[in-house]
Amino acid sequence: MTTSILHIVFSPSAAGSLKKALHDARRTDGVVSNFDDLALGPINPPDPQTRLHWLEEELRYTGWEWVFAEDEAFWKAALAEDVRRIAWMSRRSAPEYCGFLEWLWRLGDLPCEVIDLTDMPVGSRHRAFSLVLLHPEEIADNGVWDRAQPLDAAARERYHGLWRGLRAENAPVRVVDAEGLRSAPITFFDQRLLSSAKAWWQKPTRIIGETLAELHGPPTEPYFQAGEMILGARIIALVEAGVLEGRGDLWNIQQSDVRLI
Repeated sequence: MTTSILHIVFSPSAAGSLKKALHDARRTDGVVSNFDDLALGPINPPDPQTRLHWLEEELRYTGWEWVFAEDEAFWKAALAEDVRRIAWMSRRSAPEYCGFLEWLWRLGDLPCEVIDLTDMPVGSRHRAFSLVLLHPEEIADNGVWDRAQPLDAAARERYHGLWRGLRAENAPVRVVDAEGLRSAPITFFDQRLLSSAKAWWQKPTRIIGETLAELHGPPTEPYFQAGEMILGARIIALVEAGVLEGRGDLWNIQQSDVRLI
């Protein structure tokens, strides 16, 4: 009996690229992706109701119930026992790395294989860095799915130890850089946002874009942090703290303005 293959991915956009690559290669492998960004919010445990409450209270975002509804289906599929599990991850992406670590935590001792793209050369790329950066044709032409490696006990324990520590800290944010994945305060991005703000009016979307570019680093050594959701929330927090001045509906980052006071 042939065991079906299930690819576990921790970025919805990357999952789309992988699905197209598999389709183009006439492969019938399954692909599932989580939607919840575990680089943000409480993770001890990552209970949906607790995380929803945190999003509403700390970031003031509502209407995210659908994310956790999608994630319920993800966890059911990603932890199935009757498949060959292949997880795609990057240690340069805080959301992907955190998603992978939580999945591995829940998987326990069940066998799995991992494609770690952090330093993996793919085609003309010296390093892939992340599945997010690969085009479907690059994935298919280079048969990246054939590079899956069984996760040994020592690596599994290292990953479990890292996530155990991050769970215990249960910080509001997790970030990644050359020193690895670590906990950070909710104010972690504030100074970077302020360094992009000016004494004249600017759209929050411009400030957020510049901040994301700075956080990601140069193309030769990129790192991926939490996205624009927390940055938009922190701009509003800085306005309320009297550090920035705002006008218009600040929840609409393209139609409002902010400036340094």
